[in-house]
Amino acid sequence: MKDWTGNRIRCFLTVLVFFLIPCLLFGCRKASFESSEGDAITPMDKNLIVVGVSQVGSESVWRTANTASIQKVFTKENGYFLIFKNARQKQENQIKAIRSFISQRVDYIVFSPITETGWDTVLQEAKEANIPVILIDRKVKVQDDSLYVTWIGSDFIHEGRMAGEALEECLSQRKNTKDTVHIAILQGTKGATSTLGRTQGFASVAETHKNWNILEASDAQFTTAKGEEEMERLLKRYKTIDVLISQNDDMTFGAIEALQKEKIPIGGEDGIIIISFDAVKNALKLVEEGLIAADVECNPNQGEYVEKVIKKMESGEAVAKLYFVPERVFTRENVSAHLLKESGE
Repeated sequence: MKDWTGNRIRCFLTVLVFFLIPCLLFGCRKASFESSEGDAITPMDKNLIVVGVSQVGSESVWRTANTASIQKVFTKENGYFLIFKNARQKQENQIKAIRSFISQRVDYIVFSPITETGWDTVLQEAKEANIPVILIDRKVKVQDDSLYVTWIGSDFIHEGRMAGEALEECLSQRKNTKDTVHIAILQGTKGATSTLGRTQGFASVAETHKNWNILEASDAQFTTAKGEEEMERLLKRYKTIDVLISQNDDMTFGAIEALQKEKIPIGGEDGIIIISFDAVKNALKLVEEGLIAADVECNPNQGEYVEKVIKKMESGEAVAKLYFVPERVFTRENVSAHLLKESGE
């Protein structure tokens, strides 16, 4: 009986040692990571910086480009291990992803919040775990700003102002001026930083023009399908629409589809003026064709700026609370040169 008990103890100790030795040699924390592609960190990867990223979704061409910029930078070759989670437009999915990053004890958490509110609790959990949080693209409203390290993205209010200024320029170039300019707006996701900022920025210019009449700001959720659906509804509701302000290119694509179905003129001297946002490649081709009068760039290439911040933090340098990425407005006057440059010709 005594020998049998002793054998059990020896067996238990052998198994325990078998599991403990790899942890002691290579570190338990980074042996348990798994990326969205199923890659696991091996002992050879123990020096990689682990970055957990929760993305809003893949609702637009811009978002896909934004994701690509992150995945391009945070590779094993560059010294990182990326854990990427697609929230599919649901805040609860992002909160779940952030909590999974905390439980895995990643080195950094990066995420683009679906809405601005509802983050205090989960970000407090990240702070208590000593995991720095970096926001990209969209912002959060929290009681304690120390819950995140920095924000990287576009100045959406400035983008809205640039759209207003672009409309001023378009109207000034037309020979046939109208006493009242009837404006319809396709807005993005309710509560999103980009929606709020672009709306505020454009409004600051519009309110200086007494003859600009905003008919309606319609929720089209940043998608092509909703852009087309809402444009069809607006055309039925309003007899005259002189200007369409569309807060992203995907909604613009849908709106153009609806306008062309109804054979409504776009651009030129008398057609509807379309001002769009994002400046994705396919939209810039429509700028070149004259269907989009102006497209305000929203730079999706934020991955490289996130890496710069992480490198600063790794070296112990201080980082600013926010970083704006560079952006511009594309019109027929400058878009061809840009497209030619992008094509490498």
